[in-house]
Amino acid sequence: PALMSCPQVQRALLALTIPLEMLQAVKGRMLQAMRKGLSRQTHAQANVRMLPTYICSTPDGTEKGDLLVVELCQSHVRTLWVTFLGDGNQSPQVMNKIFDMPGDIMKGKGEALFDFIAQCVRQFLAGIGSPQHRLPLGFVFPFSCRQTRLDKAELISWSKGFSCSDVEGKDVVQLLQSAINKQELYHVDVVALMNDTVGTMMTCSMGREPCEVALVVDTGTNSCFMAEAQQVEMVEETSGRMCVNTEWGCFGDDGTLSDVLTPYDQRVDQESSSPGEKRFEKLVGSLYLGEIVRHALTALAAEKALFIGSSVAVLRTKDVLKTQQVLEIIDNEEGMAKARGALEALGLRPSERDCCRVQQICRAVVSRAAALCAAGLAAILSHMCQSRELERLVVNVGVDGELYRGHTRFREILQSVTGLLAPECTATLLPSVDGTGQGAAMVTAVTLRLAAQRREVDRLLAPLRLSRTDLERVQVLMRREMELGLGRESNANASVRMLPTYVCGTPDGTERGEFLALDLGGTNFRVLVVRVAQDGIRMASEIYVIPTTIMQGTGEALFDHIIECIMDFQLKQDLMEQVLPLGFTFSFPCQQLGLDKAVLLSWTKGFSASGCVGQDVVHLLREAAQRKQHLGLKVVAVVNDTVGTMMSCGYDDPKCEIGLIVGTGTNACYMEEMQNVGTVEGEQGRMCINMEWGAFGDNGCLDDIFTDFDRLVDEKTINAGKQRFEKLISGMYLGEIVRHILLALVKKQLLFRGKPCPKLQTRDIFQTKFLSTIEIDGLALRQVRAILQDLELQASFEDSVLVREVCQTVSLRAAQLCAAGLAAVVEKMRENRGLAQLAVTVGVDGTLYKMHPRFSQHLQQMLRDLAPNCTVTFLQSEDGSGKGAALVAAVACR
Repeated sequence: PALMSCPQVQRALLALTIPLEMLQAVKGRMLQAMRKGLSRQTHAQANVRMLPTYICSTPDGTEKGDLLVVELCQSHVRTLWVTFLGDGNQSPQVMNKIFDMPGDIMKGKGEALFDFIAQCVRQFLAGIGSPQHRLPLGFVFPFSCRQTRLDKAELISWSKGFSCSDVEGKDVVQLLQSAINKQELYHVDVVALMNDTVGTMMTCSMGREPCEVALVVDTGTNSCFMAEAQQVEMVEETSGRMCVNTEWGCFGDDGTLSDVLTPYDQRVDQESSSPGEKRFEKLVGSLYLGEIVRHALTALAAEKALFIGSSVAVLRTKDVLKTQQVLEIIDNEEGMAKARGALEALGLRPSERDCCRVQQICRAVVSRAAALCAAGLAAILSHMCQSRELERLVVNVGVDGELYRGHTRFREILQSVTGLLAPECTATLLPSVDGTGQGAAMVTAVTLRLAAQRREVDRLLAPLRLSRTDLERVQVLMRREMELGLGRESNANASVRMLPTYVCGTPDGTERGEFLALDLGGTNFRVLVVRVAQDGIRMASEIYVIPTTIMQGTGEALFDHIIECIMDFQLKQDLMEQVLPLGFTFSFPCQQLGLDKAVLLSWTKGFSASGCVGQDVVHLLREAAQRKQHLGLKVVAVVNDTVGTMMSCGYDDPKCEIGLIVGTGTNACYMEEMQNVGTVEGEQGRMCINMEWGAFGDNGCLDDIFTDFDRLVDEKTINAGKQRFEKLISGMYLGEIVRHILLALVKKQLLFRGKPCPKLQTRDIFQTKFLSTIEIDGLALRQVRAILQDLELQASFEDSVLVREVCQTVSLRAAQLCAAGLAAVVEKMRENRGLAQLAVTVGVDGTLYKMHPRFSQHLQQMLRDLAPNCTVTFLQSEDGSGKGAALVAAVACR
């Protein structure tokens, strides 16, 4: 009732109370400010700085070893010796010592400050009789820094009363390391620098589920969280997560909090050492809450709502009311007595009603601070939820600082308001234990663990990472094998067969007419009619099934079935009366003896029809046509899918003189000068050569490129020792290579915490399509984890990052080897033609090239590097085996 009867007090309380809608607006503004700080374009203008810390992992419980920590505090230096036992960080052993800092050091020379810190380290180590083995040191430096590595940070500006000369703009890690070396402590290495907020997050990760957010509400305030690395545009890292130090105390310095500020806040700001700066901190930090209350009481006393009859001059003195007193006053039990005691100590004579009103003002100021902290925390949680593409975020938040520890009411408001403002997030608030000490030691320990793991991973993947020299050597070897394959005498011993196709021209655009095409390469086959006119190509087609009984029956039955399907198609298309030239794509190993003559060398893909191997497949087709009395069949060309790809793209681009397939298998063809083709009579013009380059290396010339993982894959294939180049590049094998690497990483305890993964032992379980999905730019690692969980692999966030790296390494090598092969082809064509610069187009097909997000980019980049005198354009083929076969027929007729 005493409050209700006083409109001045009601007005003050109303001004200090922020409604939920306004808190939602503050959260929205904080989100905007965070995004501005994360963006490369707007970072320089941002108030919420979002500084990268280069801490990319939280503890996993395996950390162990001795670590040193040095913490620079307001009036002292604290040194710690922390031993982690690798027991899940349940019981770290800690020794520490505090060294009081002489008052003049804070404002003296920078060199003197760092010399003092180094002397403290030397005395501390001498006192505990430390061994001389290498000692990693973590440095807690609670000032705003521009970090470019975990062990490299330039001081942006001093605060908290420090103003040492010659430090701003310098690397403080280097300054401390130099000072330590001066003390002849050469075994002490400064490996990590962090602020207190990051330490809080790390100490709350010890022995529990990982903690990914931290909040400090002390004399000042700050927060940090594990952000998706690709969103932290100020660093090059795009994979995994990185802890970002928000520096949110400066939120509102651009005026975005003007509708929240009261006249009391404006006066506190004006009297501070930095007017107009750290506006959010001045609403929340314990350094300022006592001052906000003092100005509110001064205003109410002036309005005769408080301390009537008392002299209130004392309230005009800065800092007479401490935040600790404010926190004691808001206590339900003792609060009124504490209010009376504090006010009487100032020489005031408060009535019962005065004490009650002062308590209400104190509660409003503290509640507002908690609610604003909640709005900031809710912004971080919602950002994390959105950037991870989650419906619900479940996360631990480490909290430290006098305000959080000091009062239940603050904690309750922080928890409940955060829940209201970010209902899609479940946050568990965890009180920090010595964030600046044990937390800093943990940052250092995690850094060392990751560095050791990185060395192991790099050693394991090193054989798959090909140098420019390696690729140039592959290019030279491919060129040598091509020459051997083209030579009449040397052809039989070449691993690259260089088969003549008898296709002697590419489309020039003048082809006209109707053509049939037949595409046989698996359990289904297609019949097409292709109409080539001035205004383009039109096609109609039908798919027919080949029953297993026919695939594995007699050759006569197989080719009879094919003719019956052709007749059915011609009937439906009203083509029975016409004799159309036919191009036949036959995707089985053949020795071609003419454009329309190809001898089957062996069946693959489940076919085993009798009486076909060693026979001319065109002849078998013609015989079947005679048996079925189908006289309107004119087979003019038999081609493989690589040649078809080149021809299909050649219609759209006359410069297309190379065909490339990178799918389940891989192959290439190109237009070679007839004078160089020793296996065919004739010197004039050009002929398309089907390289059959998948077998490159079958003679052992690539053995030093092959890794242990490649050998494991090769041993389990049906054609061990054959198609060696194809097994490094094509889609059928990349997933298997990745699977064997993952097994090796598990064995070395670098993946899935070394737990056995029975499903990963299963051959072909890791399909190549997973590589394509996992490597998609911007694919959240949550989705990578989902792919791995489908394989019954319980992957942590770090596991997902490592699996992605393995996939990227394997697919990059495949693209680069493909580029080395192609470089040999284009350089040979350029030299054949005596050109300084060759411009040529490659018609390309295959699921790996078309579906993998980075393969084509890596292939083209490496080709530019290896063949700088060739300008190569890539054109994706549309239906090389159908349209391409018809175009071979069309060119032959022309």
